[in-house]
Amino acid sequence: SGNDNSEALPESIPSAPGTLPHFMEEPDDAYIIKSNPIVLRCKAMPAMQIFFKCNGEWVHQNEHVSEESMDETTGLKVREVFINVTRQQVEDFHGPEDYWCQCVAWSHLGTSKSRKASVRIAYLRKNFEQDPQGKEVPIEGMIVLHCRPPEGVPAAEVEWLKNEEPIDSNLDENIDTRADHNLIIRQARLSDSGNYTCMAANIVAKRRSMSATVVVYVNGGWSSWTEWSNCNARCGRGWQKRSRTCTNPAPLNGGAFCEGMSVQKITCTSLCPVDGNWEVWSEWSVCSPECEHLRVRECIAPPPRNGGKYCEGLSQESENCTEGLCIQDKKPLHEIKSQNIETASDIALYSGLGAAVIAVAVLVVGVTLYRRSQSEYGVDVIDSSALTGGFQTFNFKTVRQGNSLLLNSSMQPDLTVSRTYSGPICLQDPMDKELMTESSLFNPLSDIKVKVQSSFMVSLGVTERAEYHGKAHSGTFPHGNNRAFGTMQARNKAVYIQNLSSISTRSELKTTAIFGHLGGRLVVPNTGVSLLIPHGAIPEESSWEIHLAITQKESSLQPEGTDVLLGPEVTCGPADLSVSTPFALTIPHCAEVNSENWNIHLKKRTQQGKWEEVMSVEEETTSCYCLLDPYACHILLNSFGTYALIGEPISDCAVRQLKVAVFGCLSCNSLDYNLRVYCMDNTPCAFQEVVSDERLQGGQLLEEPKLLHFKGNTFSLQISVLDIPPFLWRIKPFTACQEVPFSRVWCSQKPLHCAFSLERYTPATTQLSCKVCVRQVKGHEQILQIQTSILENERETITFFAHDDSNFPAQMGPKAFKIPYSIRQRICATFDTPNAKGKDWQMLAQKNSINRNLSYFATQSSPSAVILDLWEARHQHDGDLDSLACALEEIGRTHSKISDITETEIEEPDFNYSRQNGL
Repeated sequence: SGNDNSEALPESIPSAPGTLPHFMEEPDDAYIIKSNPIVLRCKAMPAMQIFFKCNGEWVHQNEHVSEESMDETTGLKVREVFINVTRQQVEDFHGPEDYWCQCVAWSHLGTSKSRKASVRIAYLRKNFEQDPQGKEVPIEGMIVLHCRPPEGVPAAEVEWLKNEEPIDSNLDENIDTRADHNLIIRQARLSDSGNYTCMAANIVAKRRSMSATVVVYVNGGWSSWTEWSNCNARCGRGWQKRSRTCTNPAPLNGGAFCEGMSVQKITCTSLCPVDGNWEVWSEWSVCSPECEHLRVRECIAPPPRNGGKYCEGLSQESENCTEGLCIQDKKPLHEIKSQNIETASDIALYSGLGAAVIAVAVLVVGVTLYRRSQSEYGVDVIDSSALTGGFQTFNFKTVRQGNSLLLNSSMQPDLTVSRTYSGPICLQDPMDKELMTESSLFNPLSDIKVKVQSSFMVSLGVTERAEYHGKAHSGTFPHGNNRAFGTMQARNKAVYIQNLSSISTRSELKTTAIFGHLGGRLVVPNTGVSLLIPHGAIPEESSWEIHLAITQKESSLQPEGTDVLLGPEVTCGPADLSVSTPFALTIPHCAEVNSENWNIHLKKRTQQGKWEEVMSVEEETTSCYCLLDPYACHILLNSFGTYALIGEPISDCAVRQLKVAVFGCLSCNSLDYNLRVYCMDNTPCAFQEVVSDERLQGGQLLEEPKLLHFKGNTFSLQISVLDIPPFLWRIKPFTACQEVPFSRVWCSQKPLHCAFSLERYTPATTQLSCKVCVRQVKGHEQILQIQTSILENERETITFFAHDDSNFPAQMGPKAFKIPYSIRQRICATFDTPNAKGKDWQMLAQKNSINRNLSYFATQSSPSAVILDLWEARHQHDGDLDSLACALEEIGRTHSKISDITETEIEEPDFNYSRQNGL
């Protein structure tokens, strides 16, 4: 239409007889889709003319298409008109309203106007104003997913899809999609987990929102406790337990694991069975007419209790009471015995007494001769083998009060103190090389007299004990073979007697390094003690000086009763620092891991010096985590301090693993050779302590150490030297076999050692062959076959440590870790992400043999990262990436080994460095 046409159309037509036009069809609102024009229709009766008016202006008559017909019913004229409206026309219109059109119809009576029909351009924008967001909701919780569709004309209709299938709220009363395009699920069900998509559509296009993952999870709940188990000890102290499972319900889809303990243990005491025993017989009854009398006894001394056996034998006894003289029916019941029997008995009695007198006389003569033959030792020696069952010791006992030659910190001046000597005894003066003989050594001990004693051997020392001089770098061994036991001044001679005793203590082993945000690993070399500081545990642009130390003096932690210290007392610090990501502290232990025999606790020393329990290894807690491997305990902690492992044996089958090692060296007397047998905790730090002492004394390891399983059954330990070649070697008297009481072995915090002195008949003998037997009575036994040269230059060298890490006490950054950081990040991103099947870090933990106390990992920001830190701590020596790859493959989250994945990154210098060094 145009302004030039507006005056061409009459405002009205002269009226004529008839009716006003009636619209049979009026123009409808329309939308222009893309560039396609729309058609507006108008139909009226009776109508002489119909014209369209758009936006207040007449449409040119040439743009109208008109059709005329006759209504058969009324005979009136019907007219229908069409016009096209293009996209360009609508876009060119700039008015306060939408583009609109209406038609005007004329009849003889006048005009009629139709409704206004608007014409708009249809569109639908691409981006949603609000996409639905994924949610994790508990079961029976409400789910509300918001959706605001893109702007469009006409307004878009919204439809919801679940896993690409349309949701029909009419079929499920629990779902409502009517409220402002939102999806509402009133009570979440497990079946409601899935991917939800909002679909918006109008006549132009369809749009899809981002998918929202909804996970309906179930928090775990404990089942009821089982009944308490029977006491595992049939007699005496034992334990009983009860358990419950996190299955009521089981956690699903990443739901929280149950908090608290799954197993409870309590100690119990079973009444020991008491076998019955007979009381003494009663007096004989009066003789009966049948010439018999009776006596009785009862099984009441004590009576059988708690399932014990009843007495064996008869409770009633009868016999003839007239010694055969009873007469019935005028006949003797028994023949009278001959008196010759008594005469023969007297002869046998006198013969036995005579033989006994002769035997005693021979024994006295033999003992006298034997004691004279032992006079070369300068002391009176009594063989105590009769008391010790063949395990011979001899003791010196002083009666002089305040003897300054005896060392005993608790000795009172008016008491006597027993000490046991076990060769070799030697003195060496580095200044004049004066060699003292055994007889001259005992000169100061003129008041010594003999006491037969079968107790375990302890040290005979002096007030001024020789000390080792020289410094060694912390965490390394002293070098050289300094065979001098100490320095002896001419005025003040000191006696050093080597014997079965605790090893002397030295300064603490300590390693210190500075760490930053990249983390690293701190190791006390060759002790099995290490500290792993994860990447990110230390804030960025920060650096901390961290130390790790082992206390070598006697621990301030004194276990109670039969409890034992299972490993070294370890300090990491500074104590006032705490980390956001837990660090991994590895402490070796000597227990044979079995929860039925041991209850193992982690303890921490407070600033006041007292010890408090952190947790039991079997305990479920979120404060820290303990993973007990066969030879070490890996502890995840957030605070530094001093820690130790305590073992509480809960049965006689609890095993403390001891390492048995044999060292040897030539004595100060060139014909003597010293064998020293050590029994120590099966931990690298205990072995290193022994090795350090032996290097100072010039000792050499003669055989690969062996493992002895020492049970907590109160039986002692026996150490003996066997199969010494006759005519070449002889062992000094009373040292071939020695016995150690149970309590001394079980409760000792330091290595025990037993010395044996061997003597060559000639200097030409340079080879030694013998056996060292170490056994627990009624228990395990180990035999070490010694085959060695006593000359140092001919002796084979035996490796002390399987993993010598003295060259790497501290590693910082990526080279401290086995898993490259990029691979670690990908693993964490994969397993920390929740999905409809649950959080896969739980499966990652399970495949790495982490099956208990999973609630600890659930509280961490990245459970997978903490699991991998634990893996790093457990595999610091082997770096077994294949085992980790197998775990990933079994879960089904990866289809190739991690070693294959890292092929593209094998050029990383840090990773190469760590693999080459076996770290």
